[in-house]
Amino acid sequence: MSTLGERLRLARDRVGLKQTQVKERTNINNKTLSGYENDVSEPDTNTLVTLAELYGVSFKWLLTGAGEMAEKESRDEEDFLAFANNPELQVFYKELPKSDEETVQRLRDIWEIIKHEKK
Repeated sequence: MSTLGERLRLARDRVGLKQTQVKERTNINNKTLSGYENDVSEPDTNTLVTLAELYGVSFKWLLTGAGEMAEKESRDEEDFLAFANNPELQVFYKELPKSDEETVQRLRDIWEIIKHEKK
């Protein structure tokens, strides 16, 4: 099971923010945030709510690892696999890098672009 710090880092990484960007948006010092992410200290309730809102995750998920974020990851992975296995995409595979890992990474990059355009 992951720790609160690991979940905080994962949530921040998923939204693509650096610690300095979190500081700009929340006024939480990046050294303080680093302490939270490394399980050196724990944020108070108000700070947890602020971070949950910024990262778009549930308060419950941050505290326990159960709930919204875990379910969202599973749905995202299912959506990605449906996208990657779409027969219409296979025409483009020949233009992608040759190794399987590179192909999957390139497809994930394309998938992320598509997801952000839908928002």
